[in-house]
Amino acid sequence: MQTMNQLNPVHLDQRYLVVGLGLTGYSVAHYLLQHGYDCSVQDDRNQPPYLERLLKNHPGARVILQELTESMIQAADCLVVSPGISIRSPLLKKVAESGKRIIGDIELFAEAATKPVLAITGSNGKSTVTSLLGEMIKADGKAVGVGGNIGLPALELLARDHELDFYVLELSSFQLETTSHLELMAATVLNVSEDHMDRYENLQDYQDCKKTIYHNARVCISNLDDELTRYGTEDLLFSITSEHADYHLLDGPPRMLAIRGQGIIDVSQLKLKGRHNWANCLAAIALADQVGISVQAMQAALQSFSGLDHRSQWVARHHGVDWINDSKATNPGATLAAIEGIDESLILLAGGQGKSADMGLLCGALKQHVKQVVVYGEDAAVMQSAWQDCVAVQIVDTLSQAVTVASQIAQPGDVVMLSPACASFDQYPGFEARGDHFCELVRSLP
Repeated sequence: MQTMNQLNPVHLDQRYLVVGLGLTGYSVAHYLLQHGYDCSVQDDRNQPPYLERLLKNHPGARVILQELTESMIQAADCLVVSPGISIRSPLLKKVAESGKRIIGDIELFAEAATKPVLAITGSNGKSTVTSLLGEMIKADGKAVGVGGNIGLPALELLARDHELDFYVLELSSFQLETTSHLELMAATVLNVSEDHMDRYENLQDYQDCKKTIYHNARVCISNLDDELTRYGTEDLLFSITSEHADYHLLDGPPRMLAIRGQGIIDVSQLKLKGRHNWANCLAAIALADQVGISVQAMQAALQSFSGLDHRSQWVARHHGVDWINDSKATNPGATLAAIEGIDESLILLAGGQGKSADMGLLCGALKQHVKQVVVYGEDAAVMQSAWQDCVAVQIVDTLSQAVTVASQIAQPGDVVMLSPACASFDQYPGFEARGDHFCELVRSLP
């Protein structure tokens, strides 16, 4: 691959218009200006979040704070559009039809990166897989840049290009829309379910966008359990339901994650809980295997990785009881997925502001998977009323009291999970603060 300064010289003469000055837009503008490109920045907000930072680092930067117009577009040779801005808007569709180049930050990254790239997309789980894969590569003594739609923007990773062995990128469907030349050692679509339907015509449209990640990939890895992720007959496959996949679950006993029939780790050794996370682990194993990461490194990362903050995050084990922080579950649907992913005996902590959601949707899962619920907060009585006929429910005032009650109820082998099914604003400024407080409470248990 070529470096930025080795690109086709015509690019050096192009006038770039960066559309949107959020985190990604800033990374693009900073990158282009740093390399001496003709670059203007447009944002229709009076005070974009990264304006001050841009002007501090590039005092002479041209910034236009008004709605995007045809005259701005005509003055540019190439538009670099931030992921939050739809290229399907009438104006940008017209631009695309005229033949003017519209790209995103990942396309610029693709032109400059010199090390192998692994990429992950999907409706759910992509941040977990991206982070876990990065940990596997590190555990094998390799240097890796992890970013994209998670953590650092991809262009910021290029500062370490000379010292890296690999890049691992999480890519959203929005980023894939403006990317056409990203060459990948391996790529995966983890799963596909309805999301961003305000931006796509239908599920097929959304699925087609996700699957563009495979177009320039040497190896395509898809989910045997989700046919919407399949690309072709040459796909490598992962599955938690079929041992015929390349990367699969041996249903035991003991249950083990396996590579072509060879078990590499007992799922009881994982801090990540739930079948959905076993699938995430298999996807990470599959990607790591394509670039020669050792089984020992995979095992080490799988054993130590506790998940991302507030997303089915393993917090601690006290007296044989695992405590899980799933504070990001701010609606019943998210809590349903978390509950159904736990095989062990479960004590659920839930509460907050229910936002008039139908809590009855959880009754079947509670009856099947949960032995006790402790509810707290503003809508605790609502949840108690909705669930009392399908599971034992105890009501308290605060999360602190809920943790105390759960610690008294829990037996060795149980899992206690905070998965609130509610917003946090009755007692916390956000789900992050709620999750952080939960972790503090758990770690201070005697």
